[in-house]
Amino acid sequence: MAKTASVTYTNPVLPGFYPDPSVVRVGDDYYLTTSTFEYFPGLPIFHSRDLMHWSQIGHALHRPDQLDMTGRKSSEGIFAPTIRYHEGTFYIITTDAMGIGNFYISAQDPAGPWSDPIRIPYGNIDPSLMFDEDGKVYVTAQSGADADSHIIQYEIDIETGQALSEPVVIARGDGGVWTEGPHLYNIRGSYYLVCACGGTGRDHRALVYRSEQPYGPFEMMPHPMLTHNGLPDHPIQNTGHAELLEGPNGTWWIMFLGVRPVDGQYSVLGRETFLAPVRWNEEGWPVVDNNEGTVSLTMTTGGTADAGANGVLAVGHGPIMQDAGTDTGGAGLPGVGQNGCKAHSWRDDFDRPQMELRWTSVRAWDRSRIALAEREGSLTLRGNAFTLRDDGPVVFAGVRQQHLSMTATTELSFEPIQAGDEAGLAVRLNERGHLAMGVCMLSDGRRTLRAVSVDRGEVAVLAQIPLQEEQLFLRMESDGRSYSMLYSLERSGWTCIASAPAVVVSSDRNGGFTGAMIGLYATGNGSESKAYARYDFFEYTGYTS
Repeated sequence: MAKTASVTYTNPVLPGFYPDPSVVRVGDDYYLTTSTFEYFPGLPIFHSRDLMHWSQIGHALHRPDQLDMTGRKSSEGIFAPTIRYHEGTFYIITTDAMGIGNFYISAQDPAGPWSDPIRIPYGNIDPSLMFDEDGKVYVTAQSGADADSHIIQYEIDIETGQALSEPVVIARGDGGVWTEGPHLYNIRGSYYLVCACGGTGRDHRALVYRSEQPYGPFEMMPHPMLTHNGLPDHPIQNTGHAELLEGPNGTWWIMFLGVRPVDGQYSVLGRETFLAPVRWNEEGWPVVDNNEGTVSLTMTTGGTADAGANGVLAVGHGPIMQDAGTDTGGAGLPGVGQNGCKAHSWRDDFDRPQMELRWTSVRAWDRSRIALAEREGSLTLRGNAFTLRDDGPVVFAGVRQQHLSMTATTELSFEPIQAGDEAGLAVRLNERGHLAMGVCMLSDGRRTLRAVSVDRGEVAVLAQIPLQEEQLFLRMESDGRSYSMLYSLERSGWTCIASAPAVVVSSDRNGGFTGAMIGLYATGNGSESKAYARYDFFEYTGYTS
């Protein structure tokens, strides 16, 4: 292990919709997972050697027979997970909200395969596991609701999930709403409890308690360990839901969620994963940032979880993106890529035997309708009766938008057969808030390229132009404040047909716990479709200053 040294890194370390992070250290390796709500596959698994660069290695919920998500509404489904490791086995405990409730799964390899769920009896949401030194296994979970929300704890048999004790209330928060997201730790013989409070909006905060016994009584630190609820102009807001962990060389860290509001008003990317160092004060409390503004977008610390060979690590958004240098950014984003802006790009030509791990779908991945096998070097979608406005398993393959300024481009070959057949490119928050640009057949047999906004559930057709061509290029561009929808017949001379405010895909406006997902869709608009939409590539470029 390298010596402790100065390190500079960029927050968030997982940009885009990656909320409620939980991380475990196993030797020199770190493994992380986050909430996924209605998206499937669920619970992405990431690996790192330094807590700052992360690469996805799998999903924990990767089989339909593990969990049927088709009945979940948006922002239901898989809530805050906790990942732990004990005696050669990895465990993830989580909640299927409005489904089977609390359960855990296990694996010998964090990349999978993971087991079927084992259900546990008590708790509302946000269960956590702690393997104590005496062999006991504790579940710590949220119970109650709103101002009565509190933390309970009980012991289980890890082989069966059976409760070995009755639940005991161990914490009730600091008077705020929604005391939740608990994690119990045994740190050098003392028990520390970290939990969230205040809801997941601007009042969000992380509380910390300690006791000499696992069931308390717990003493609460007089002020939050982490919050930015008194810093309205700070670029990072809603900080909370923290995971405390020890790195090598005596370093301590927390990973937590936060948002980057646009102009201080609304979030497009959703709740993201941030990292900050922890110091222990003279009273023995872990301290991070209680409205001091020390957690920032660019962090330089006195130590690192693994400083690397030369002891200095400069980190950008490399965990997710390949650095493509600078770029002009195309139509609609004048000057992007210039004047110091850097482009981070990746491209999927759909030429691998399986989909890349970054792709996900809504409620189910229907391999009969979303497939690589129909034509080599393309992704084929065939729509069902569900649309992006429906609660059902819409045919949608998407990735997380990870930059406020970005461009997403695809090439579509599509010949609709019957009225209602439609396929194209969309940015989705949920059924109430999304933008879509697609080729469709109208009831009178005409083919059009149509741009649609759905805001607060209300549908607005932004543009509709005649279209005869079967093959064309589609592009979405955003600067954080608006989205532009463009097309081209030859990938040159882009034509913008519509634009819409970015707040449409913000949870601040249209509710929920997720963030913008951008991707490919197909639908029969109420009927089963027989038309195949073939996408030859998908290219994403995000821009940072």
